[in-house]
Amino acid sequence: ELMNSDKKVLLDFWAPWCGPCNLLSPVLEEIAASRADIKVCKVNIDEERDLASQYKVYRIPTMLIMSQGQEEERIIGARPKEELLSLFE
Repeated sequence: ELMNSDKKVLLDFWAPWCGPCNLLSPVLEEIAASRADIKVCKVNIDEERDLASQYKVYRIPTMLIMSQGQEEERIIGARPKEELLSLFE
């Protein structure tokens, strides 16, 4: 799904026990609901350890902006909605 998306993908690595991840979750939901040109995907690192390892995710929240399966940008830590959206301009 990630590799074949014709949209830019915001891939969020998170965990349910992570406070900043939980603060970021509503922001990502707003982005997903308001921007049809961005696909938001969430990866629970507790359930997908191999995927987190493959993308070298060592701290959470970590968000990757992907285009055609390739990483374009890496954001570590919670960020405001406006800052995240500015990365897609």
